[in-house]
Amino acid sequence: QVRLVESGGGLVQPGGSLRLSCVASGSIFRINTMGWYRQAPGKQRELVASISSGGMSNYEDSVKGRFTISRDNAKKTVYLDMNSLKPEDTAVYYCRMTLDPRDEDVYWGQGTQVTISS
Repeated sequence: QVRLVESGGGLVQPGGSLRLSCVASGSIFRINTMGWYRQAPGKQRELVASISSGGMSNYEDSVKGRFTISRDNAKKTVYLDMNSLKPEDTAVYYCRMTLDPRDEDVYWGQGTQVTISS
């Protein structure tokens, strides 16, 4: 059984920063792609950032230059450093990991709320 647990969400003022973490546990040999998604009320879940096993990262346009994704393979952890936060970043953030080279064996975390408000 594979389990992903996110942490680090909370309430932050506009312009502030947060760091999200997601730790994987269970029967894991190797993690391929790690990523962060978000879902705001009334909107579809969208990709925020992803990082491949080789360290290549990809970002949604609105977060480029503000968010940084990183991974620690030994700790089975993915991070999302979020700076210059805006009210429109408010959403539930979910981590996602794939355990196979074709990205077909997919696991999700339970989500962590991020609220940007003054």
